[in-house]
Amino acid sequence: MSSIQNIPPFGALVISLDFELHWGVRDKRSVDGPYRENLLGARQAIPQILDLFEEFGVAATWATVGFLFAKNRLERDEFSPSLRPQYKSAKLDPYSEPTGDNEDDDPMHYAPSLIARIAKTPKQEIATHTFSHYYCQEPGETREAFAADIASAIAIGRRYGFDIRSIVFPRNQFRAGYETVLKEAGITCYRGNEPNWMYRPRPRGEETLAVRAPRLIDGYISLSGPKFIRWEEITQANGIHDVRASMFLRPYSPQRKGLEPIRLRRIAGGIRAAAKNRGIFHLWWHPHNFGKNIAENLDFLRSVLKVFAEQRQVHGMQSLTMIEAASLAPAVSASESASAREIPTELERVS
Repeated sequence: MSSIQNIPPFGALVISLDFELHWGVRDKRSVDGPYRENLLGARQAIPQILDLFEEFGVAATWATVGFLFAKNRLERDEFSPSLRPQYKSAKLDPYSEPTGDNEDDDPMHYAPSLIARIAKTPKQEIATHTFSHYYCQEPGETREAFAADIASAIAIGRRYGFDIRSIVFPRNQFRAGYETVLKEAGITCYRGNEPNWMYRPRPRGEETLAVRAPRLIDGYISLSGPKFIRWEEITQANGIHDVRASMFLRPYSPQRKGLEPIRLRRIAGGIRAAAKNRGIFHLWWHPHNFGKNIAENLDFLRSVLKVFAEQRQVHGMQSLTMIEAASLAPAVSASESASAREIPTELERVS
């Protein structure tokens, strides 16, 4: 383990939301299909989620697809990179998606008003979910196309006054070796995957039932072990901060209503363990997960935040954004940082 110092003397709750609307599901869900209710419902749920965060004094990181910042199609085209991913699966190409001209015309693909609402709420961080909901593990993508996408995401965020320093990879498709692209763009923090085989980054084609089913069960009973992160695990030897995920907040399901107490107990246990052990519990979800059964999802979130409030009172637990958690993480030793620079990345080995 690294030579470390100055570990914060408290635990922390980190919350991140993947804000994408239809851009995040366009290859799987039609804009006019049954999932439309979730997508439109997300627009109703977001202000209510923010109200809950403000009520409980809770911070959150909103990893936002760059397309959503645009006030109209012309502005989106203005910031779109000329170098784009050439996915082998054509249905993954977001630039082929038919859209309207602006948020009033097309609330599925534009969201500047919601971004403004998030930004004016205390303790909220605007981060990136890439410009185009970019897939780093899908065949046909390249390092150069990823760099161009991230540059566009940073640029359109800057247009509206946001200094973007954190990223969540779409579909959690982190790719080792791309950290230098992030650093060059000024991004110093990402949400990595849980350290268990079922959560490792993989292309969509490998997301089989044999992978998804254990993840579902893990949301209720422990299959993957302890869920909290230690402060000394955040700073990587290359200088990037991995504030990795602890749990996905699954949406309310009427079919699994009887399991709700078990689901809450699983999350509450992670929060309490992080508070007691002075670690971090990182909970994440998509706003559109709350877009159906909004009241039930908000009630469940309130129950989760009550657990946090209890731990804040008892153990001094804090609520932090991703970038705040990264800024408090202890640095790695100089020797380990130097040795990491000497180890070739996967990209360097094959080039």
